[in-house]
Amino acid sequence: MKSTYPSFDTHSRRSFLRGTLAASLPFAVPSLLRAAAPPPSKRLNLAVIGTGGQGSGHAGVWAGVPESRLVAVCDVNRQHAEQAKAAADSAQGDKACSVYHDFRELLARADIDAVSIAVPDHWHALIALAALRAGKHVYLEKPVAYTVEQGRALVNAVRRYGAVLQNGTQQRSMSPFQRAAWLARSGRLGNVHTAIAISPDGPQGGDPNPATPPPEIDYEFWLGPAQSKPYTPGRCSGHGGVGWYHIRDYSGGWVTAWGSHHVDSAQWALGKDHEAPISVEAKGEFPKEGVFDTCCKWRSEIRYADGKKLIFATPGEADGKMNVLIQGDQGWVCADRGSIDAYPKSLLAEHPGPLADPWPTDHFRDFLHAIREGRDPAAPIEAAHQSTTLCHLTNIALVMQRPLRWNGARERFIDDAVADRMLTSPMRAPWTLNA
Repeated sequence: MKSTYPSFDTHSRRSFLRGTLAASLPFAVPSLLRAAAPPPSKRLNLAVIGTGGQGSGHAGVWAGVPESRLVAVCDVNRQHAEQAKAAADSAQGDKACSVYHDFRELLARADIDAVSIAVPDHWHALIALAALRAGKHVYLEKPVAYTVEQGRALVNAVRRYGAVLQNGTQQRSMSPFQRAAWLARSGRLGNVHTAIAISPDGPQGGDPNPATPPPEIDYEFWLGPAQSKPYTPGRCSGHGGVGWYHIRDYSGGWVTAWGSHHVDSAQWALGKDHEAPISVEAKGEFPKEGVFDTCCKWRSEIRYADGKKLIFATPGEADGKMNVLIQGDQGWVCADRGSIDAYPKSLLAEHPGPLADPWPTDHFRDFLHAIREGRDPAAPIEAAHQSTTLCHLTNIALVMQRPLRWNGARERFIDDAVADRMLTSPMRAPWTLNA
């Protein structure tokens, strides 16, 4: 169902809630994060695995917030690793940050409390599982896993080892999305029936011509569990939406990249963090030339047993003027990373608590506080796995081009062996999830 509404006004960019949400809300966001810095002996030692693009931002946070020290960085691109070390040394005023090429050597260090993982998607679960087995807490970039099977393995491991895993879906720590979820789940929209999540169109093209990998990259290690393929220009680049993001061997494209954010926010607002859907149907377009092969335009409709639905689409749905739109029979609310709008307008005067800033540091600091307090973080593994699964189901439905029925308890399709085979992906030797 399409809906029209006014364009967003620019509201305050203050991006976080501090304190507990109002009692009428059936969920809570952990208290954030203005405590005094702990003494040096009580700071958590952090390491970053994958220091290009997003990972460089991770390194800057851990070297800059008072609750942590960045003691090590790791990347198969030695230039990225050295740049991250230099930035950490400058921020921390010493030369103590170590550089690693192999994440397994970093994980063997007993003095590292937690790791940030910001590698291409096909590495996410494998490195996160190794970190959990090594006794580390994990901040894991989205999507939480490359396949449904890998996501389930992470859920099981987090609980088995009693660790904290924060997914990098920072919209859970941003006030517009928190307010939207609160309005939807507190009954202020009436009976909520539809959530719409919007992604940008995916790019097409990508240079398909084989080339020599840049000398600073260990390309064979970068490929890791993915099948062997010749290097092509830009293949190992991810930041800015080029390269591996749109090659299916390494990622689900914008379906999983943006879906991990906006589908997650829509799922949260619907109150479905712990409830799987019953069906998915999707149609889309794929690139016709170049090395990029992930879907570039799509519309997916995901349905739940109670009749609620989640629509995930590229622009054109609901005028494309938001990231997430939640519709009820008495009103609607929509949000992006800087603003919120609603009907009736009186809803905008309501919010669940005091607002704080800055963005996005508090999502990282919430991870540190969750470790200290022994609690789940703002973006816990079960919710992350559920919303990432919706993205994987969308990608599978886009390939199958027909309606699919889903058994959430078994995490299998109903009477569909062909679709079931897409829930996992073989790993190239010697890599396995159990290594």
